[in-house]
Amino acid sequence: MTDKKVILTGDRPTGKLHIGHYVGSLRNRVQLQNSGNYDTYIMIADMQALTDNARDPEKIRHSLIQVALDYLAVGIDPNKSTILVQSQIPALNELTMHYLNLVSVSRLGRNPTVKNEIQQKKFGQSVPAGFFIYPVSQAADITAFKADTIPVGEDQEPMLEQTREIVRSVNGIYGKDILVEPEGYFPPKGMGRIPGLDGNAKMSKSLNNAIYLSDDEDTIRQKVMSMYTDPNHIHIEDPGKVEGNTVFTYLDIFAEDKDKVNDLKAQYRHGGLGDVKIKKYLNEVLQAHLKPIRERREEYAKDEAAVYDILKQGSEKANLVANKTLQEVRDAIGINYFG
Repeated sequence: MTDKKVILTGDRPTGKLHIGHYVGSLRNRVQLQNSGNYDTYIMIADMQALTDNARDPEKIRHSLIQVALDYLAVGIDPNKSTILVQSQIPALNELTMHYLNLVSVSRLGRNPTVKNEIQQKKFGQSVPAGFFIYPVSQAADITAFKADTIPVGEDQEPMLEQTREIVRSVNGIYGKDILVEPEGYFPPKGMGRIPGLDGNAKMSKSLNNAIYLSDDEDTIRQKVMSMYTDPNHIHIEDPGKVEGNTVFTYLDIFAEDKDKVNDLKAQYRHGGLGDVKIKKYLNEVLQAHLKPIRERREEYAKDEAAVYDILKQGSEKANLVANKTLQEVRDAIGINYFG
């Protein structure tokens, strides 16, 4: 018997992961994994990715291995964390079906996270049914592993509340405390979302404003040198604005020498410090940070079969746990007709 808490987290495989993922979740996962306080499940949520990419399954298939390589490169250790592929855990589909019977269409429609995403994706009246119900699928993912700790951004709290409602319904209606209510684990201050290279609040592949963990040295340098700074800082002698300046935002996150960053901020505000100089310094900082990640990634990429084997083994291990939960739910409902 273990007294460890259980974590479930993961990503949709819709492309390579970037430094926004690294800052927002990946490095925190590595710290939690290495703490020894958690049983950690990390899911590559390909079924969820297909809810709005069903007509382009090759994108998901190709991205699966890319996400796995990024995981291993940043330090996700398959000996400490169970890395699994969502579509390879059949029990999740049946759990989703049982939970759907306990959730109304109007309740799904009120989920603010889903409403925002539907608007962002411009579905209009053509929302795929699978996408509409994915909070219920997420509830199946979480409860299948009895996860009680879910690392999320604050915008995902409505998803967790939906899961808690489903847990209470199942436990209440079927008279057994089968499922566990999860709590959110929110990233420490300063480890949340970082802006895109263009200053946009969101870094994403679709906006073409991201630095990827797999980017080579020249690509990183070019991207850094094109970054958004203070548009009014035209001449070196002009006083510059630090707040909202993407270069300084990145330096606050990645630079270890905080005194140097504070000195650069003071110089920039006073005038006499050019954008090229601070960008060159940021490039040095990022290159030092990302080089070992990129090199580990390149090593793993030499043997993709071994990476797929890691995913297969993790999925097989996860299957045992999810099947046990499913049997408990089936027993509670009373549909194990043949023993």
